[in-house]
Amino acid sequence: MRRPALFLLFLCVLAFFLGLGRPAITDADEAYYAESAREMIERGDWLTPHFNYEYRWQKPVLYYWLAAVTSLLFGIGEWSVRAWSALAGVGLTFATSAAGRRETSHDDVGWLAGAIVATSFGYFAIARTSLPDLPLALFITVTIASAFNGQWALAGLSAGLGFLMKGPLALLLPALVFAPVWWRERRTRKVTAGSLALAAALFAAAGLPWYAGMTMEHGSAYLNSFFVGDNFERFATDRFNEPRSPLFYVPVLLGGLFPWTAYLVTTAWRPMRDVLARRLVLTDAEWRLVIWAAVPLLFFSASIGKQPRYILPVLPPIAILLARAILGRLEAASSGDRGAQRELRIATYITAVCLVLVALVLVRARALLVTAIPSLTWTAAATLVVCAVILVMTVRQGRLARLIVAMPLIAALTLVAIQFGALAGRRPEPVEEMAALVRTHRTWNEPIGVHHVFVRNLIFYTGWRQEDLFTDDRATRFMRSPERVLMVVRDADLRRLETESGVTMTRLGAVRYFNTANVKLVSLFVPDPERDIQRVLLVTNR
Repeated sequence: MRRPALFLLFLCVLAFFLGLGRPAITDADEAYYAESAREMIERGDWLTPHFNYEYRWQKPVLYYWLAAVTSLLFGIGEWSVRAWSALAGVGLTFATSAAGRRETSHDDVGWLAGAIVATSFGYFAIARTSLPDLPLALFITVTIASAFNGQWALAGLSAGLGFLMKGPLALLLPALVFAPVWWRERRTRKVTAGSLALAAALFAAAGLPWYAGMTMEHGSAYLNSFFVGDNFERFATDRFNEPRSPLFYVPVLLGGLFPWTAYLVTTAWRPMRDVLARRLVLTDAEWRLVIWAAVPLLFFSASIGKQPRYILPVLPPIAILLARAILGRLEAASSGDRGAQRELRIATYITAVCLVLVALVLVRARALLVTAIPSLTWTAAATLVVCAVILVMTVRQGRLARLIVAMPLIAALTLVAIQFGALAGRRPEPVEEMAALVRTHRTWNEPIGVHHVFVRNLIFYTGWRQEDLFTDDRATRFMRSPERVLMVVRDADLRRLETESGVTMTRLGAVRYFNTANVKLVSLFVPDPERDIQRVLLVTNR
């Protein structure tokens, strides 16, 4: 397996590491982890995470520790705080590959499943952010796969690390998956008390000491805040996220598998039909994979607070099932099965069309991509079109067997094209330009306020505490301060706030900003710079 393993590693480098440090820290959740790691180093407090120089109790400590260590070793920057997400992507690739080989007894299934994981948009997007979600998905995957294989020591250790990464989900989700599997196979799958005790001991050793330290330092207030507020309420209430449809994760899953989505759709319908019609009986290994995929999907679909990245643990079993289906269709197609040939052709043509559409979006949206380098955007679009042509020619020449190598390479090139065509461009980026303006105009310890823009990521680049002016009332009171203050605000909001407060602010500088985190499809297909590009100002009341 040396050559396939090297090829998987090559795909991981393209998808997860190439250009990892190029985009600035986004004004989203990743800024919490990047800045908290920076403050951990600055304060020398390795027990209690802080953000904006205040307690951050919302998540456990492991990702902060890891990001702080790489920041100490390689310097504080985007690459350092994102490296562990990218490494988790590599780990998931090889963990999925190993699970695929073990569950199907087929080396090629394991290899292709790993390639699908390495080149799916969902993992690509999250691996390039300083978030604990992909490491959590890795620990959950290893825990489930180890439990299936009877490796209880590894399962317990992995669950403990996941518990320290993001909390109870690292233990709950594997338990929900393993329980029905054990019940179906209870006559042949024996679980001894000794193996469970070993798993529990390793879980406790890895996952509990920090929680004990936090309880000793902050009392039960921390436990109530984290376990009740940030976990139970996040799942059962709309305190953190708006209620969304129970079908919310269906398009999220299909989008997360891009550019493999068409193969999932075209190869899944016939087995599903046959199973429902009882013309196909699933093996124990197939049932394990179906349960592994279905239980987390149903669990998160039942929650009130939904976020796209929550279902990352669903992709490994789906990748294994998809790899098995693709290889099965290729084998049937080589034997003259016209139905299998037709399914593969349809999936490949749809994928080619999608690549051309992505190329079109890059070209159409280039007026909004204020940090992208135009020549790279055009190169990325051309690369996508060439990849689409290669797929079409592969099918038209009847060389379907080549898809097993062509698709992973084309999928990796697609992700690289998106990275360099839209995301990794000129530096400094708008948030860095704004940080430079703040450093220039802050002559002493003036308070810094942010109103609805650069709320989370500006502090990473200034290193100074700031006030979140999340309502108009807070912003107007901040503007009326008797002392000199600096405020970062969108041009359109400032005009309204000046009217409400009766204070005319002095403009000190401005940057143009396109917020990719909140982009809508209509903006990509019908871009309007006047509507979509914000003018962000640094202003003062004195």
